Amino acid sequence: MPSILDRCAGGSLLEDPIVAVDDRDWRPFAKQLYDSLTGPQRQVWDSPERFKLLCSGRRFGKTYLCIARLVAWAIENPGTLNWYCTQNYKSAKQIAWRQLRSMIPVEMFAKKNEAELSVELANGSIIALKGAENADSLRGVSLSSLIVDEAAYVKQEAWEMVLRPALSDQGGPAWFITTPAGLNWFHDLWEQAANLEDWKTFSFTTIEGGNVPPEEVAAAKRTLDDRTFRQEYLASFETLSGRVYPDFSDDNISAEVKDIGGEIYWGTDFNVGVMAGVLGSRVGDTLHVWDEITVKQSNTDEVCAMLKARFPGRHIVAYPDPTGSARKTSAAGETDHGIIRRYGFQCVSPKHPWAVKDKINSTNWMVKTADGQIRLFIHPRCKHTIKALKNVTYKEGTQDYVIDKSAGIEHWTDGLGYLILGAFNQVKPWQTASGDRAQIQRRISEKTKMLGRRRLR
Repeated sequence: MPSILDRCAGGSLLEDPIVAVDDRDWRPFAKQLYDSLTGPQRQVWDSPERFKLLCSGRRFGKTYLCIARLVAWAIENPGTLNWYCTQNYKSAKQIAWRQLRSMIPVEMFAKKNEAELSVELANGSIIALKGAENADSLRGVSLSSLIVDEAAYVKQEAWEMVLRPALSDQGGPAWFITTPAGLNWFHDLWEQAANLEDWKTFSFTTIEGGNVPPEEVAAAKRTLDDRTFRQEYLASFETLSGRVYPDFSDDNISAEVKDIGGEIYWGTDFNVGVMAGVLGSRVGDTLHVWDEITVKQSNTDEVCAMLKARFPGRHIVAYPDPTGSARKTSAAGETDHGIIRRYGFQCVSPKHPWAVKDKINSTNWMVKTADGQIRLFIHPRCKHTIKALKNVTYKEGTQDYVIDKSAGIEHWTDGLGYLILGAFNQVKPWQTASGDRAQIQRRISEKTKMLGRRRLR
């Protein structure tokens, strides 16, 4: 009697399936991809560094370069896992999925997964497109190569906590390609790359990319504001719109700033998460900030003890957050201002909180006056203070000096503002945070006149 096994070529249902192997050499196709690139794109491709950062203007051809490089990596290294990662799944699908499918010849496909945005090539290599909105979902893989597209919009923790470790065991390359998005973490990485071995940065404008005619760029220049045009077409790292301290620049930063001895000015903001502040000296009518305070999970008592030990015998004048006259960061129930005085420091603060408007305007006056005078100079080591002065912005959709505190970087400019208000007193003499001083003076004058009339009676 015939058996069902007779129909099986190997005589057994349990035998391993025969895998179809494509032994064709696809390297010439990778060479074709390289030949299709522009000159600037080839510069990025050809450099030997493992980590590359490309910052370019719009329509440079960033996505084409990303996908071409990933396909070439997958061809050159059979059986590897190669990722394209961008800010979210939707962007990965809209920006790169169609490009990937159209770039790879049909005969190179072994399988394709539309839902996971991945393709497996005939040589066993996999190319997958990923969104980084949920970084934890990307854990647990070993990557052969990685491209992070629109890197300035991908969360920092996705790179540092997940993607970077995924490259470690294979030592694979990583490219970061983006249009600038202000002075965020990608800008910090860009600056660090200049001093890191096996890292390199590239910057090209839209015109240098060669894909957009000059007349189109000129048309865009006529319809965009200057900051947006510089960022989007000239690949310039521009600060965010609505900067609170718009005139702060490298002119305010000087390595020559130093502790000159004598009185120490300490401007501080009280916080539970971090005790933040600045240390400086008055030089004529200028303020030289030569150090900053950043102590996490601390309190006023600990910071005062630290300053007392660091500057024995020095006269320290504190310009704290005015709310410290009632606020208590110590378990003993002592106010922050009381703690400062207990350590022998002079504490200068009004009875009522400064107006936010006064604090901002006074700081901007020190940064740069309308006639171009600069009265505030900061040492480069004060990184948190400099970052805050460059990046603190007004909250969108609000009016009248409402600061966006979502980034948590404003504490150092708050401390600086208290110092400037207390030591340089640029608030108009008839105006304080607690009200209109002129109105108070009128009331005093009226009372004085009334008392005078009573005495005459």
